[in-house]
Amino acid sequence: MSALPLSGVRVVDLTRILSGPFCAMLLGDLGADVIKVESPGRGDPVRGQGHIRDGMSWYFAGFNRNKRSLALDLRKPEGLAVLERLLAESDILTENFRPGVLNEMGLTEERLGEINPDLIVVSVNGYGSTGPYADRPAFDFIAQAMSGYMSTNGTNETGALRTAPPLTDLIAGLYAALGAVAALRGREQGGPAQRVEASMMMSIISMMAYLSSSALATGEDPARTGNDHPIVAPYGLFRASDGDIAVAPSTDTFVSRFLAEIGLAHLLDDPRFSDNPRRVENRTELNHLINNALAKETQAHWIERLNRAGVPCGKVQSLIEALADRQVAAQDMVLDIPHPGHGTVKMTGFPVKMSKTPLEVRQVTPDLGAQTGEVLAEFGYSCDEIETLRNDGIIG
Repeated sequence: MSALPLSGVRVVDLTRILSGPFCAMLLGDLGADVIKVESPGRGDPVRGQGHIRDGMSWYFAGFNRNKRSLALDLRKPEGLAVLERLLAESDILTENFRPGVLNEMGLTEERLGEINPDLIVVSVNGYGSTGPYADRPAFDFIAQAMSGYMSTNGTNETGALRTAPPLTDLIAGLYAALGAVAALRGREQGGPAQRVEASMMMSIISMMAYLSSSALATGEDPARTGNDHPIVAPYGLFRASDGDIAVAPSTDTFVSRFLAEIGLAHLLDDPRFSDNPRRVENRTELNHLINNALAKETQAHWIERLNRAGVPCGKVQSLIEALADRQVAAQDMVLDIPHPGHGTVKMTGFPVKMSKTPLEVRQVTPDLGAQTGEVLAEFGYSCDEIETLRNDGIIG
């Protein structure tokens, strides 16, 4: 099998919690050698969060596979000297400190350039490194609120609602990984090494799609429509005899198919429902008619029939149901990974599929500092030097 796309790329990962570790994991999944630098004795705080089984946080495991752990005290000059030695022979530095922290550590842009002029620095933060909010602390909940994203969720009755997954963390991490790969490609083409930045607030704003384009065009905030689509009808959750199904007939063609399959094709001759603007205007009455029709049969009946007719639809599954779905299994999106000393850990798989170099878990989620000696030896430290660093409390 051919080497993975990022084989031979070395990443020094100073990130913790979620956005940065997700970025670094994606690079590791694609083949990079990711060295996760953690504080001795404590490590990434997520090691102690979430459900812990057999001494392993499955939350931590889900975002730190394909990495090696180096326990290094960066508060001491000797620890920073070790870090600089690593950076001198690496391709990428990932960090998600508050803007300015690298400078406070002495790792200014000028110093990093002296250490390694080819080093690509990838930063993930809350709001960006410039502007009036640059120094503010940020968490996903705050970024969802500040970005306008939260205000578009829910209904007028519920008010603004957050999305359960920490989307701003994940999207920022994804963008940062994309930027890192692009910067690597640019460097290979003879361009300069450069700093890549992705922020949580700006990343989720970029994902607002037709909501932001409409707001920019009209100067008005979009209405909260819950599970109904703001600009298309019918579209949303509808009630079969035994539960809800999601139906998304996003064009007139799909609407015609949908209404024909449920015995309501005649509604398109009704002036109230003859085109999309009128259907949106009369959405409540239209949804009532559709629910009455769907109530005659089960979810399974309608899902099979509508999909056969080419109408996008599906059951509203719980997360447990989705993770056990036969399509999820066919796509290997739940992995059972043996972790020595921690049993078998289940985690989500690889959403990117590569035909010639399929992704795999090459390195299980490491215990804190598990590869400290191994990594330092690779960077030329002797056994005596490693032992001295350990005795002096510089490494764990």
